[in-house]
Amino acid sequence: MAWLYAILASRPVVWLLLLVNAAGTVYGYYWYRYQLAETPPLFLPFVPDSPTASLFFLIVLGAWLLGRSAPLFEAFAFVTLVKYGIWAVVMNVLVWRVTGTLDWAGWLLIVSHGAMAVEGVLYAPLYRFRLVHLALAAVWTLHNDVIDYVFGMMPRYHMLADYADQIGYFTFWLSIASIAVAYWLGVRMRRQPFSLPPA
Repeated sequence: MAWLYAILASRPVVWLLLLVNAAGTVYGYYWYRYQLAETPPLFLPFVPDSPTASLFFLIVLGAWLLGRSAPLFEAFAFVTLVKYGIWAVVMNVLVWRVTGTLDWAGWLLIVSHGAMAVEGVLYAPLYRFRLVHLALAAVWTLHNDVIDYVFGMMPRYHMLADYADQIGYFTFWLSIASIAVAYWLGVRMRRQPFSLPPA
């Protein structure tokens, strides 16, 4: 597996991921534009879930390119990429099941968010975060669930409105699972040696 991590840690791959994630982050905030316009300022940081997850990863990639590490953002990125990547895939599959159809944007969301979860897991052995960083990421993630499903700030899928309680329950346990995966792969497992080659 060392060969895989040599590829993942190469500058061209990291630059490519940075550009792709930057584009996805910008589009993600654009996708939330209508909901953000109606969101009380207090809740604004907690509404655009997926683009904020990819923003965390952008910070990690940028730090690596500068020869640094950002363990707190690594923990935030790992947990949120896995959680919201899987969440969006499941929600769009549910839209397909409930309505019998899914437009091109829905399929694009499935592919792009599936890739988010995959990249979060793929880079796990290269992260350097510790338990304290993961604990802070866990607080952020579970607090976000409260904001979404107690204060009604969840992403808007009007065709799934009848299932809001079940989705909230699923989301809570998805958060727990994502935190557990981050602990196992990011804290417990043996890490790969990692440094980007000089530019």
